[in-house]
Amino acid sequence: MAQEDGSDAYDVIVVGAGFGGLYALYKLREQGLRVRVLEAGAGVGGTWYWNRYPGARCDVPSVEYSYSFSRELEQEWNWTEVMAGQPEILSYLNHVADRFDLRRDIQLETRVAQARFDEADCCWFVLTTSGEELKARFCVMATGCLSAPNTPDIPGKADFAGAVYHTGAWPHEDVDFTGLRVGVVGTGSSGVQAIPVLAQSAAQLTVFQRTPNYTVPAGNRPLADADRDRAKAAYEIIRARERESYAGIIFGFGGHALVLPTERILETSPEQRRAALDEDAFGALRRYSDIQSDPRANELACEMYREMLRRIVDDPDVAERLSPRGYPLGCKRPVIDTDYLPTFNRENVTLVDLRRGEIERITPSGVQTAQGYFGLDVLIWATGFDAMTGTLLRIDVRGRRNLGLDRAWAEGPRSYLGLQTHGFPNFFTLTGPMSPSVLSNMVVSIEQHVDWIAGCIRYLDEHELATIEATAEAEAAWIEHVQKLAQGTMWVSPSCNSWYLGTNIPGKPRVFMPYVGGVGTYRKHCDRVAAQGYEGFVLG
Repeated sequence: MAQEDGSDAYDVIVVGAGFGGLYALYKLREQGLRVRVLEAGAGVGGTWYWNRYPGARCDVPSVEYSYSFSRELEQEWNWTEVMAGQPEILSYLNHVADRFDLRRDIQLETRVAQARFDEADCCWFVLTTSGEELKARFCVMATGCLSAPNTPDIPGKADFAGAVYHTGAWPHEDVDFTGLRVGVVGTGSSGVQAIPVLAQSAAQLTVFQRTPNYTVPAGNRPLADADRDRAKAAYEIIRARERESYAGIIFGFGGHALVLPTERILETSPEQRRAALDEDAFGALRRYSDIQSDPRANELACEMYREMLRRIVDDPDVAERLSPRGYPLGCKRPVIDTDYLPTFNRENVTLVDLRRGEIERITPSGVQTAQGYFGLDVLIWATGFDAMTGTLLRIDVRGRRNLGLDRAWAEGPRSYLGLQTHGFPNFFTLTGPMSPSVLSNMVVSIEQHVDWIAGCIRYLDEHELATIEATAEAEAAWIEHVQKLAQGTMWVSPSCNSWYLGTNIPGKPRVFMPYVGGVGTYRKHCDRVAAQGYEGFVLG
């Protein structure tokens, strides 16, 4: 509806049309609210719209990486692989958009420039880069945790004359690398997934590795009809167990069964550890309960990993260059792969270990390192994202008294329950910092956040209240709780540098951002807050 000030008014504006934005639209619209979704892309899908690089795949079993809000949807959709690839996940999300008639309330190719809270009117004004202004009582940021691509600032970066790609913003048309010299910078999750596929077509693939990663085979395969049928018959049980679990994943139904570790690696002998590798390869590392909390145990597990790596990679020098050292197993997001390590046995693949000499500059025809020059036709940045806060901080968000979110988060993100920041009423972050988000099955966490927000808005409306805002005290107490839970784990080890801590972005404060208490425990926190009349929030 048009207002006298020329803006369009809604109950809720949702930014982003990925898993979070689509479900938020469905849930809030079902509640009778007028909702508008603003999406920068030309299609729905969020992460799975942008990340189309070769080999892009989910690391959560398909039957679990899916919505639970519709039993009909669960029964009609047939996943084809244990862990679905990007095209299949994007097809699923497009099916959801059509199945529930969501597109009529989604505005594509619309990038948000600013979101500003008007204290007098108790509403948010959202300005797009095209100059359009929309007005809403509530603003829900479904912008994703891994949505702001990061490209390192290397001298000469703009000089390269060949084709340049980033795994997080891949072209929508097929790219043919046949006969070309391709360089990939980065061996995080996207690099690990893309490199084996690129090696199959490129004449020469040069991998510039900044930090070797702990990566293990995914064991992906087609999803058997019997497994799919069993999952469909048991979805109610699956969903209940996911919500009570630690990471929102129970595995099974075609994936690896989830087995809690029962052994202590510090109580094993070298012979026992070698026998475990003989029996279970990388899977042996899942046996030990003391790896995540004891540095000595962790180093024994690291050596087991390196021993297994040496068994796979033929050239001892290449194996050593691929071997992670100096940081613990478990400090970074686990990476799963398909034929990653065997790829380095191919004659057309060269590994450049940047620990032995950094990239000095990019030239028009290649990459100059301290170890030598490498001529390239194509340069691919697989250098990840400004995670969890990057997309939010690229929008000019202004709360009470014109407070900028960038200033509020100058020393790291501040949040109560990962849902709200003090000074920003009616402004919600889906799977935001200080919530389980990236340490969980994102779909499970997304649904929990959307359901909580929907319940919160319903409560406000039923009690004729206009605003909800986290108190500074509750926010500070929650941040302290989140940081305390992480103490003593490998995630915050002094030798650990990861995007969980923001250390992949120069100048970003070193703050551990996810909540490590588990999905089930976190849900109980949120439910208790709501049951107690939204304890820790001021309702106006």
